[in-house]
Amino acid sequence: MIPVMVPMLGEEEAQAAAEAVRSGWVAQGPRVARFEEAFAAAVGAGHGVAVSSCTTALHLALVVHDIDPGDEVIVPSLSFIATANAVRYVGATPVFADVDLAGGNLTVETVDAVRSGATRAVIAVHQGGVPFDTVALRKAAEGWGLALIEDAACAAGSTAYGAPAGAGAAIAAWSFHPRKVITTGEGGMLTLDDAEQAVRLRRLREHGMNVSAAARHASSRPVQESYLETAYNYRMTDIQAAIGLVQLGRLPALVAQRRALAARYQELLAGLPGLTAVTDPPYGQSNHQSFWVRVDPEFGAGRDALLDALADAGISARRGIMAAHLEPAYADLAARTAPLPVTERLTRDSLILPLHHRLTGADQERIVTVLRAAAGR
Repeated sequence: MIPVMVPMLGEEEAQAAAEAVRSGWVAQGPRVARFEEAFAAAVGAGHGVAVSSCTTALHLALVVHDIDPGDEVIVPSLSFIATANAVRYVGATPVFADVDLAGGNLTVETVDAVRSGATRAVIAVHQGGVPFDTVALRKAAEGWGLALIEDAACAAGSTAYGAPAGAGAAIAAWSFHPRKVITTGEGGMLTLDDAEQAVRLRRLREHGMNVSAAARHASSRPVQESYLETAYNYRMTDIQAAIGLVQLGRLPALVAQRRALAARYQELLAGLPGLTAVTDPPYGQSNHQSFWVRVDPEFGAGRDALLDALADAGISARRGIMAAHLEPAYADLAARTAPLPVTERLTRDSLILPLHHRLTGADQERIVTVLRAAAGR
């Protein structure tokens, strides 16, 4: 079986995790602080705040932007369901916007189409590693007076306008799930430039304490902490951060390899009518966290038939990105959700092909041979 994704984990990560265990400091501690600093520098942000997942990062981003019950937050339906779920965590209402066909991302036009007087924020996703138009959407959000939260779960190593995808973001949320280019097993990060917000985010992830556990343990005198607001336990462990520091060092090479594999796919698929592979937008480069193709009617076989054919040939592929508005959890919003034709087309007609560090040229040729055979070519 050719797997759809394999995390790049080696002996260096194992040793780093073991050293953290041997140190006796396995909860949030000095390695977390080092990982925050290194990751923020890598993505061009002033501050990093490590948390337990990208989902909790999105939740905290909404909290610090004072999103409350009665507020509306515009999100893409074409995203993992956590993007919309985070809005409900603060009691607000997610409003689904459509996306562009090429990259699967929100645009100024699709956001503007569903904006209302109750809109307080937008969560824009760098979908599958394809960056959205950061310049255009950030400018529009500022003009509308809306907070723009960037869901960069898949975007470590992607670029927009010559800078890392999250550089210049008011706030961006990142994921280190094993499906991502770099991983800590589970885990996430918030990056931002606002120092005061970073202080509050660190407090919010640790029960609202005004003094961190690390600071208390580092003090030679007893420290009496205070709990300044109702908050959460969203901490990352030092074991995870130790792995993350190694992974971060691998990021440039991993992205270069994934881009080379994606370019090879694009060569092999060129000239195959009805099958459109994801490509870079004109303003940026994808890390190709996912390599997806859109299956149009002229291809001659449907998306689900292709998934079956690939599985029969020992190749693990996945359906395209889900559409949250079609899930039972969001059935209650059906009557107020605007038509989302591009979203529904992409979630119905796209699939994700294997892309990882173990994938060989021979594997790619085998995959494309199955695709061609399914189309009768």
